[in-house]
Amino acid sequence: MYRSDPGITPSPPGVQSGMTQSRFPTFLAAILTAGMAAAGCRSGILRSALEPPSPHEEYAASLRRAGLEAAALGRDWLTAADGAIARAFARTLPFRETGYLAAEKPEAVGYRFPLARGQRLVAEVAWSTSAPSRLFVDLFEVRGAAEAPRRVASAQVGATRLAYESERDGDYVLRIQGELLRGGRFTVDPRAEPVLAFPVKERDARSIAGLFGDARDGGARPHEGIDVFAPRGTPAVAAADGVVLSAGTNPLGGNVVWLRDARRGLTYYYAHLDQQTVGAGDRVAAGETVGLVGNTGNARGASPHLHFGVYTRGQGALDPRPFVAADRRAAAVLTADAAALGSWRRVAPRPLPLASAPDDKAPASSRLPRHAVLRVVAATGAWYRVELPGGETGYVSARGTEPSERPLRRVRRAAETHVKERPDAAAPVVETVPAGSELTVLGISGSYLWVRTPEHRTGWLDETGTP
Repeated sequence: MYRSDPGITPSPPGVQSGMTQSRFPTFLAAILTAGMAAAGCRSGILRSALEPPSPHEEYAASLRRAGLEAAALGRDWLTAADGAIARAFARTLPFRETGYLAAEKPEAVGYRFPLARGQRLVAEVAWSTSAPSRLFVDLFEVRGAAEAPRRVASAQVGATRLAYESERDGDYVLRIQGELLRGGRFTVDPRAEPVLAFPVKERDARSIAGLFGDARDGGARPHEGIDVFAPRGTPAVAAADGVVLSAGTNPLGGNVVWLRDARRGLTYYYAHLDQQTVGAGDRVAAGETVGLVGNTGNARGASPHLHFGVYTRGQGALDPRPFVAADRRAAAVLTADAAALGSWRRVAPRPLPLASAPDDKAPASSRLPRHAVLRVVAATGAWYRVELPGGETGYVSARGTEPSERPLRRVRRAAETHVKERPDAAAPVVETVPAGSELTVLGISGSYLWVRTPEHRTGWLDETGTP
């Protein structure tokens, strides 16, 4: 049986889609709406010297030219970009998440998920803001702690779709970040699709029975493909545009067709055909018939089916399933209230796990006590992605939270009291409250109370009584 094709070339770079790039015009625009693009150099993100810079990298370069890299806001923007990759949230495709990026605080978010060779990531992204601004969407391949992430695809300015064909099995991070000092709401909807057409007409993955790697001939050899069962005479179709290398017979496969996909550097093998409908040298388009399903070769006596194989030089047989099997799952419907995005809420009515993913079975990093304060930054399914006052992030059940406007209780301090910007002794004071003033308690974080002052400011009060 065929093991490798010496005429196959290495896989090409991933296929991307998007729009043309744009540049920042003025210094003022750089301060108010633009950003930093040599972020790739600063963070150690890898890209080929021949690759054009991404919109994110061009934006970072414009901030560098404006001298903003040394400013706190510029540094925070770059740090957020790097952190979104390093601390990306583990997700399972497909998913849909609606998030909020604050204007006053440089933010970015990353989602980490596996892709198999033969899958195409398609990410639809919507961006809504009150003022014109751009959203940067980039995809990185993450190979391990010893190697820097490699940018493999970027959505162009104004594009609402990013597409990338995975070149190898591995983990990838989709990063989303807005411009400096510009906030807004985004919805990201990524999914994995097979890069090839299904090789049997009017059939799908539910018709696959024999799997790649299954033992054959009593364990003497592994199965180098998948078996798709269908009635005799069902058309077997080209999985991609290509050229027929040969159409002949062999003892194992019976009537076979070899189809070359030069763009991807792959060869497809069709076996057990009742008959072929193409000959060597024929050019076919994806979906065109190359033969009819049968049970010739060593499948004689078995139910009619197509043996379909995928081969590449250097590796031989690849698992065809990711190349042709569509994931029939749908992203969870959003039931959490997206109107809460960007707002502060609190845990109620009982303690709540802070999970690493929107899943009841996901590990919890901590358990939030009743009335703990959290900021809602995204909604997905029945979950909120939240940020705690101390910076910790994770997912909580939306049903376990409530608005924070309703007073919990009121407190008075005998002495003059400092209300802080954050629940931290070193945080700046937002208001000094005179002795005997009444403060409204709205929530908690550790030993601090989140309060509203008589002047209707909100801030943090040390519950231990320290002024």
